[in-house]
Amino acid sequence: MRKSIICLISLLLLLGGCDSGVKSFLEVGEGIGTPNGTKVTVEGYIVGVPTAIDYVEQSNFSSDYALALADDPSETDVSNMLFVKLDSDYRSEFGLQTNPDKFGEIIRVDGTRDDYFNHEGVESVTSITLETDSGDDGDSGDGGETIGDYYRSAEGLTGSNLKEELHTIIDDHAELSYDQVWDALRHTDEDPTNSNNVLLLYTGDSISKYENGGLVDEWNREHVWAKSHGDFGTSMGAGTDIHHLRPTDVSVNSTRGNLDFDNGGNLHSEAPDTYYDSDSWEPRDEVKGDVARMIFYMAVRYEGDSGELDLEIADSVGTSGPYLGKLSTLKEWHESDPVDSFERNRNEIIFTDYQGNRNPFIDHPEYVDQIW
Repeated sequence: MRKSIICLISLLLLLGGCDSGVKSFLEVGEGIGTPNGTKVTVEGYIVGVPTAIDYVEQSNFSSDYALALADDPSETDVSNMLFVKLDSDYRSEFGLQTNPDKFGEIIRVDGTRDDYFNHEGVESVTSITLETDSGDDGDSGDGGETIGDYYRSAEGLTGSNLKEELHTIIDDHAELSYDQVWDALRHTDEDPTNSNNVLLLYTGDSISKYENGGLVDEWNREHVWAKSHGDFGTSMGAGTDIHHLRPTDVSVNSTRGNLDFDNGGNLHSEAPDTYYDSDSWEPRDEVKGDVARMIFYMAVRYEGDSGELDLEIADSVGTSGPYLGKLSTLKEWHESDPVDSFERNRNEIIFTDYQGNRNPFIDHPEYVDQIW
């Protein structure tokens, strides 16, 4: 009898069924390597909605039918993801189309390891639970705060109420000096394929991090919300907020000046697919959404309290004062150029390493329509 009990205890320890310090779940990488047909418990970050064997939506979610999990909250490589099929019992609570705030959360899934979309996955799910992020994986702040936690107080709000609450969430943050912006941009806008370079916003060129200054073909610090639209200059606050400061070619920056954003104009000779005229600037398609989301951020962050400017987006061009346009065009750009991995990584770096606040419209693209 004693021998049988010892054997049973040993078996439970091997299976992780006792409180023995044995990990009771698989990480996503381990789950990917587990044979089909195996009952599994997998824990990972929600990183999107799979819609094909090699494609995962990481913004503008189109369904509640499945989730992609990864060990890294910033993962963009589909081969490092596990697809979880959501049956009807779990869609209303965990589907990202209905619950976009769960993007970046950690969940633990019980089910059967089976391919989904011919990609490594989990089906026949019997349980999903939210887990607490106690580590420092880039999507959490002090105390293990996740992206979902960060926006918790804004849940269920729309219109001006949502705008006000998001302002409260992102308002207080560390402020950089204008000199500190140089080093910050070398980090936030680093070329993912060449760590010695930064990527320039309007041209897309990759050039040395240290070819910066005011000379032709160098890069400088572009205020995407032009600093004359509010006359905030380069003072700490709006003038040094790196959520809207980007490296740009000196001469291209000069041409853009303080123009509003809209479609049309003359093709710029140095910036591919970039157009401008006397009152507007149209950047290349690849960064239209980036520009729009930076402008939306500024209009929420700077609301006129505590002696700061009240920046607002106008649905026109040729604006002056603390206004910038054009709202309807920026909303179109936000839809046509969804959030990508470069933006998400940039947002994370600003949050964790520099300012301690986030751009809500990168984390929650749906907020744009809910406010404007």
